Amino acid sequence: MTMEYRKFSETYYVRMDRGDEIIGSILELCRREQIRSAVFVGIGGCSEAEVQTYLPESGTFETQTICGTLELVSLTGNVITDHQKELYHHTHAVLSYKCGKQHCVSAGHMKSLTVSYTAEIELRPVTGGILYRKPDPETGTGFWSFR
Repeated sequence: MTMEYRKFSETYYVRMDRGDEIIGSILELCRREQIRSAVFVGIGGCSEAEVQTYLPESGTFETQTICGTLELVSLTGNVITDHQKELYHHTHAVLSYKCGKQHCVSAGHMKSLTVSYTAEIELRPVTGGILYRKPDPETGTGFWSFR
């Protein structure tokens, strides 16, 4: 992992390089810095993305892998922790790319994003408390819990 970051005041500024996996790198940074909940935004370029859509009727995610020259137009997400201090992410993104001569856009829940040349992320830890993960048995996912 070639990710580099600096902390200014309470905010982390993260630069990732070719081959870094964005979501895993964000979670690793949170583990390293003992951040239990945070929000983040970012932009950059990617070579591969796993985009998921939640299907409520089956309670599953449909995953589509997109490869090529992907422009990470917008990345937004959060990190929360469960009762065993395991970290979870909830990440959405918008990616643009070309398919032949056509410009296309894909967006949704992100399972993974691999950097092609750079990604720039701003990560803001939650201060004064922790956002916990509350499991939701109906969807099989988890949501914010304020306890």
